[in-house]
Amino acid sequence: MFEVNQLSLAIWLPIIGGIAVLTIGNDQHAARVRVVALLVSIATFLVTLPLYISFDKTVGEMQFIEHLRWIPALNINYSLGIDGIALLLILLTAFITIIVVISAWQVIQEKVAQYMAAFLIMEGLMIGVFSATDAILFYVFWEAMLIPMFLIIGIWGGPNRIYATIKFFLYTLLGSLLMLVALIYLYVKSGNSFALADMYAVKLNLTEQIWLFAAFFMAFAVKIPMFPVHTWLPDAHVEAPAGGSVVLAAIMLKMGAYGFIRFNLPITPDASHSLSGVIIALSLIAIVYISMVALAQTDMKRLIAYSSIAHMGFVTLGLFVFNKMAVEGAIIQMISHGFISGAMFLCVGVLYDRMHTRKMSDYGGVANTMPKFAAFMMFFAMANVGLPGTSGFVGEFLVILGVFQVNAWYAIIAGTTLILGAAYTLWMYKRAIYGAVSNDMVKALKDINSREGFFLLILTLSVLIMGLWPAPFLEIIHTSVDKLLTLSAVSKL
Repeated sequence: MFEVNQLSLAIWLPIIGGIAVLTIGNDQHAARVRVVALLVSIATFLVTLPLYISFDKTVGEMQFIEHLRWIPALNINYSLGIDGIALLLILLTAFITIIVVISAWQVIQEKVAQYMAAFLIMEGLMIGVFSATDAILFYVFWEAMLIPMFLIIGIWGGPNRIYATIKFFLYTLLGSLLMLVALIYLYVKSGNSFALADMYAVKLNLTEQIWLFAAFFMAFAVKIPMFPVHTWLPDAHVEAPAGGSVVLAAIMLKMGAYGFIRFNLPITPDASHSLSGVIIALSLIAIVYISMVALAQTDMKRLIAYSSIAHMGFVTLGLFVFNKMAVEGAIIQMISHGFISGAMFLCVGVLYDRMHTRKMSDYGGVANTMPKFAAFMMFFAMANVGLPGTSGFVGEFLVILGVFQVNAWYAIIAGTTLILGAAYTLWMYKRAIYGAVSNDMVKALKDINSREGFFLLILTLSVLIMGLWPAPFLEIIHTSVDKLLTLSAVSKL
């Protein structure tokens, strides 16, 4: 009985836990709020572990299926199920939420209950996105998760948080409305069914597929975000609190790529192949041009935000060359980027908590006063560059190798990220961390405490384990990727 309801438990435990946190009270009970939030996040992660342990790696179909009638009149159902791709993203979501709760332990002093509740509720909604096999249920979770993030940036964000939240909300909402139109069209074509399996079986001509592809593309490309609809992300990152930036980069960006995997590739396979050249071009622009934009940044958070856009370019590139190795590399890159980008934003958050500035020019010589922190940040900088032995290398290497089998020039252009990524990442590290102590504020800095050291160590181990032993991650997705490539193969219209 427990196995049947595992996904529901993973979705609703943090949502109910978040509501419970809200009922605890005001900031006078902040200590209790933090403990409850941490316990709920740990419990959610423990609930997701049996999904991995019990997952059948030899089956490409959905597993842990749940089905409940929701709105019978419209044939809308509460239907859940996951494959290996969704499983890894659910585990990442549950893991990152624990890190976010710990990272905010001492940093957030006002409206603590609301802050923790927002992340817990958002965790449940994001797991819902990865679990839904009914299109409307997917859409409900997809839209609902915007609300907690909107509040997180708008309440605990920086000076320009209102501008950033409005921009974030409008970009994502407008794209999502086009997705809803596409879902309604497919509902009619599939014989009044919102089940993803029924939508996969619908026969569509190329014109229909192209229009549907475009509608889905706008919803998912904005979320990734792809060039040229990427401008909301740096603003959102700069204004968001550290925890908001971590979830935004580590999980929310992956939802766009997941949307391509669940909707564009299997529902519109012919359009996906026909328009793959456009997607590949936009991905290569993101990898090269956005990396150059990152080189021009003076704000550390903004630089890492642009770095995220460039790294997500690898994901879309890998997905749309329709090569198994490249697709698997793209999925591994999604998970790896979750660890590394989350760690980079937390490192900036550690510095910001002490000096309340993100400008590289305000630092310099941090290694002299915070040697432990400098060592952690150097490791994550190397992982961001793609150093062999770290998770950052595995995904990028598989994508480049897979893309090379399709088109050598694509792989060569994508490979420039190894140079550009090293340039902007190490330039940031050199300016902020190395050199002589630049001012009295840097001189007065205290090294990381045990709490900060704990979450940075956990992320370090995650990056190392995935980099040195990627097999457990790859084995989970092999059959799911085979199934995806079968569904996304060109049909004979």
